Amino acid sequence: MYFWPCLGSGLNWEPRSRTVEQVHLRCTEGSLEWLYPARALRVVLEPNLASARHTTVCIKPASDFQGASIYVERAGQLHLVVSEAKEARLHHVSCFSAHTPQRVALFLQASPQRDISRRTASFQYELLSNQSAAGPDFQKMALVEAMCRPCDNMELLMAICSSDFVVRGSIQNVSHDPENHMSQVEVSAQKVYRQKNRIFRQDEATGEWRGPIKTLLQCKVKKGAGDFLFTGNEHFGEAWLGCAPRFKDFNSIYQTARDRGTNPCEFQFS
Repeated sequence: MYFWPCLGSGLNWEPRSRTVEQVHLRCTEGSLEWLYPARALRVVLEPNLASARHTTVCIKPASDFQGASIYVERAGQLHLVVSEAKEARLHHVSCFSAHTPQRVALFLQASPQRDISRRTASFQYELLSNQSAAGPDFQKMALVEAMCRPCDNMELLMAICSSDFVVRGSIQNVSHDPENHMSQVEVSAQKVYRQKNRIFRQDEATGEWRGPIKTLLQCKVKKGAGDFLFTGNEHFGEAWLGCAPRFKDFNSIYQTARDRGTNPCEFQFS
């Protein structure tokens, strides 16, 4: 499991207590579930890192997020990130720059209500480096993953070294979601070389590996014949497309780089 869960209940406080409960999370990605939200909860993200390379925080509320709003603390002031009142935005990913990368404080304010039963304020979060995030929203964050252009040779070689998933396969179908400005590529995989989580799964009946990969609608991805090498990274349990050369082209590029000793890492084709 790559998400570290944290459970808390707003019923733990004394009825007249004004104390703000604090939770410290030291992972660069994870999730928090606040059961029966009441009063307030301060969540401090302080990953145990020697460097300050993680400078962007992205938050994805759960589909059943209820009972609270999320703020980020900046210079002693609170700035709204997720509002329960704006239900249309609840399922979207919100990203913001972290002024102090090694310590980011979120403030969850419970919504006034008489009946707090069956309410849960839960979300996933990721701390991203500048190379993985490029703006204040998820679409801009994904621009690096979906570059909408062919990768050059060095980008291809680096992709197999650092991507969350590396898969050889073909495109079975491409569907478009204009409302969310996204496209989804359904991949039939011949070989799964690497995957961080179980995005690509094997059909027990046929033995075939399949999985979805997302990209931006503006990339205008179309179904094409032949084998490709799909690479990219995962965000909130979804695969986002990075470099995707035709497999035979990548094979040629890699073998040339290996003969010259310029390949950044070893890649096993078998």
